[in-house]
Amino acid sequence: MSLVIIVEGKNDRSRLRRLLSEEVMILCTFGTPGSVKLAELRKRVEDREVYIFADNDASGKRIRAMVSDQFPDAVQIYTRRGYAGVEGTPDDYLIQQLEKAGLEEYILYPAPDPLLADKQP
Repeated sequence: MSLVIIVEGKNDRSRLRRLLSEEVMILCTFGTPGSVKLAELRKRVEDREVYIFADNDASGKRIRAMVSDQFPDAVQIYTRRGYAGVEGTPDDYLIQQLEKAGLEEYILYPAPDPLLADKQP
């Protein structure tokens, strides 16, 4: 499956890039996208399956709505209200949301902490 995740900014992209394999394309809107940016996204997405992972704030909701208009079949991924956007969301929660979206095969799971493994009951 060929897929793309659309995020708001480069820090969101960097955060997700650490958790996802290179075969997942991550594109940025760089803020509220205008018609030129939306057309550019449409062109770059081609026939890939689209996922939208925007912040859970007013700006993120506006961006999500605009991108969703261009990609009505997109899968929506959400971060929890209270986190400082996608970039400020803990890795374990990001992974949980990516799994919920069915992207397990693309997740680069962190190695278990050997110090925690030694403390099993």
